[in-house]
Formats: sequence, structure tokens, C-alpha cells
Amino acid sequence: MPPLPAKPALKDELLRILTADLDTRERAHRAAREAATHEEARPENDKDTRALEQSYLARGEAARIEELGAGLAEVGAVTTRTFGQGEPAALGALVVAEEDGAEVVLWLAPYGGGSRLAGDRVQVVTPRSPLGRALVGKRAGDECEVALAGRTRTLVVVSVD
Repeated sequence: MPPLPAKPALKDELLRILTADLDTRERAHRAAREAATHEEARPENDKDTRALEQSYLARGEAARIEELGAGLAEVGAVTTRTFGQGEPAALGALVVAEEDGAEVVLWLAPYGGGSRLAGDRVQVVTPRSPLGRALVGKRAGDECEVALAGRTRTLVVVSVD
């Protein structure tokens, strides 16, 4: 298996993913806003709620855009420093763990949890997620358990970088 990409490359990839999502959301917001104010969206009777539904959609997209913008700023500000041997996992750490005999690579980032990077080899987790909370403070050799989706996952930390 080829070596993992350096953390700056992972950060750049996550920023590209989040930026693409933001662009998509902005287009959807514009479309919903235009649909809500278009003359064809005028209610034909008291039960016609097309314009109202579009305005709710536009409002939801606007909130998501604001959240994504803040997340992009957080990811952009995260440091990609190298963690020393024996140092506990914290924001910015690349954690290699073993789960059921398989290697799992997790990057603790401030935003973008669930994103898959480096050809699906690295999963982004945030310290706000159950898995991220379980990993923060762990060192190589530590074990952590986390209940996710009705099952308990047990991970043994192999390295923290």
C-alpha cells in the first residue's frame, strides 16, 4: 500500500471538497430564491404554497451556506504540524488505528466529518463527533470504544501524527 499523503495535501483535498459543496449550495440557494419570487410562483388559491416552500428551501440553503463558510475558515486555519512520539491526539492529528484487524486512518479536522480523502483511505472525523471525542487525548497503544449506529466499535491507536 502506498504511503499516506502528507497532512497539507489532505487539508487541500478537504478544502476542495468543501468549496465544491459550497458552490453547489450557492447555486441551489439562488435557484430556490428565484423560484420563490418568480411571477409563476404566485399562489393561485389559498392552498397553493409553492412560493412558501421555495422560500423555506432558500432559507435552509442560506443557513447551510453560512455553516459551510465557517467550516471552510476553520479547516483553512487548522495547523498541519507533526505530533511528537507519545503526544496525545488533538485537532489536526492523523490517527492510525486498528479495528477488527484492519487499519483505519482518521484525520481529526474541525469540519467536514465523514468526508473520505486520499482515495477513500482517510476518513475525516471532528472532535464534536462521538468517534472524534473518543480519539482526542488518546496516544499510541491506547484503546477506545465508541458506540455508533447501535454497535460498539473498539479501536486500538497505532500512531498519532
